Amino acid sequence: MPVTFRPATQDVFDDVETMLGPKRRPDAVACWCLTYRLGFGESSVLDAAARRRTVHEMCGQHPEPGILGYLDGEVVGWAGVARRSRVHGLDDEAAYPAVAAGDPWTIFCVRTRGGRRRKGIGQQLLHGAIDFARGHGADIVAAYPVDPAERVSPILAYPGVRAMYEREGFIEVAPAAPVPGGPSRVAMVLDLR
Repeated sequence: MPVTFRPATQDVFDDVETMLGPKRRPDAVACWCLTYRLGFGESSVLDAAARRRTVHEMCGQHPEPGILGYLDGEVVGWAGVARRSRVHGLDDEAAYPAVAAGDPWTIFCVRTRGGRRRKGIGQQLLHGAIDFARGHGADIVAAYPVDPAERVSPILAYPGVRAMYEREGFIEVAPAAPVPGGPSRVAMVLDLR
């Protein structure tokens, strides 16, 4: 069944919160995709309320911080996608090699809602993120997916899996730093020109 997409705007912020916010306690500090967006140092000082507020503000900007995927009207996925210069967690070029000159778009998080995984939603989210970047003028899209030797926990697969990117036409250009405590990663690029 096809997933439909929409930008993560303030008018669908409840759905953004469903995908990125804490699951059990509203006062818990969840990632909210800010570790990459702001960088570890800046994001680590934000409490739960500040994280929520920061993402809400980002959803009021253009371009939006990512896309949401829907199946039968229910939010089932998220993809974080932005120009590399707006994703400060990728500033360390030794860990995340630059794959193109200029300021390419980067897909840095692909998340399928629990209970909906292993149904092809992630692949559709990736395709939607590419279309989002293309729609905002992207010539090149970069990514740093995991390249696991075996099945990996969803918590460690947030950048997506290499095979997903290969199915969309991405090619490997360099090794990248592993997910902390997890599998290795590769730097990949898709040329949209």
